[in-house]
Amino acid sequence: MSCPKSSQRLIRSPYRLALAGLGVVSVGLGLIGIVVPGMPTTVFLIIASYLFTRSCPVLEERLLGIRPLRPYARFVSGGCPIPKKARWTALAMMWGAVTLSLFVLASREIFGLAVLVLLVGAACAGSFVILRYRPSTR
Repeated sequence: MSCPKSSQRLIRSPYRLALAGLGVVSVGLGLIGIVVPGMPTTVFLIIASYLFTRSCPVLEERLLGIRPLRPYARFVSGGCPIPKKARWTALAMMWGAVTLSLFVLASREIFGLAVLVLLVGAACAGSFVILRYRPSTR
């Protein structure tokens, strides 16, 4: 589905197209996070919602209407904040998965500085988003 006619000119902008593309990637990672333990879902959906809002609001509406994502939509759409218990649970699961991954990679000698920086950097970025995200009222 494309954007409404009033937005057609805007979605053709390379910047907005890049934002929409990154939003689609974030949705894909969020969908994977539904079934993969330790991988955050809500964070990726928040990122996708942000990107879709700035590129094509119709994509955001479609995102919030996907059946498996409806439980997360209330946090993304600004209806309510992410509960503190859910924040801390998400952080604990994410850092637990990162720690386990680092131990497994180190035991198999697949470990390098680039892997450490990538895993810890991604976990820090996810932690920042989880702790700082405050939904706006629409």
